[in-house]
Amino acid sequence: MKFPAVFIGHGSPMLALENNMKTLTLKKMGDYILKTYGKPKAILMVSAHWYQNDTFVSCAKEPKQINDMYGFPDELYALKYPVKGDPELAEKVVKMLPGIARVNNDWGIDHGVWTPLIHMFPKADIPIVEMSVNARLDAKGSYLVGQVLGDLREQGYLVMGSGNVVHNLRETDWNNPHGSKQADAFDTYIHDAITRKDYDAVIDYKSHPDSSYAVPTPDHFLPLLYVLGAAGQDDVKVFNYFRELGSMSQTCYLFE
Repeated sequence: MKFPAVFIGHGSPMLALENNMKTLTLKKMGDYILKTYGKPKAILMVSAHWYQNDTFVSCAKEPKQINDMYGFPDELYALKYPVKGDPELAEKVVKMLPGIARVNNDWGIDHGVWTPLIHMFPKADIPIVEMSVNARLDAKGSYLVGQVLGDLREQGYLVMGSGNVVHNLRETDWNNPHGSKQADAFDTYIHDAITRKDYDAVIDYKSHPDSSYAVPTPDHFLPLLYVLGAAGQDDVKVFNYFRELGSMSQTCYLFE
């Protein structure tokens, strides 16, 4: 059975502590995957928060949890998501991407990984291999790498990306529970392109007039391209299709 490819809009690290419709939807996504496909062997997660000038893959058997956020309540730092790693999956990825991917265990499981997964798979019983976003790859390059990784879906693995379609911290408005005009326009553009399977339009996201506002840096957007590459022409389910804090999209996509 071919497992889905999933992109998660993770937003603020406070996601881990929240109990609302957003987190309930993440739980329903996780439950849907387990009920429909069973438990995957492991998850390959491309996280916006491991943004490097290379394609790194963690092969640690017990990856450390990274609290890569500052100024949040002590309760957030006390949360633990004690997942195992999967060296076998890491080795597969390196072999699938010869000369491109290599092992690096300097990092761990950052908040782009554990804050959404603590809701999706709260038992922490699915091993995780984290993969970096390669800053030297553009949208098309990220998409092409994702195409290679898509083969993992037929081998019992869940391919995931964690970031945000719209992510502009400088424009964050803590008093705005919705999105700005620019955030709404860009998120809608990406949503419409994905639902009609026009991935070229997503790859060409910089052509949108609000792209510099929505994607001031590519780290949070590129995980979506890895997932799109892995998705092929599969059908898509859209979750949490909304914006908040003015300049943050929560939109999630599940391809199956």
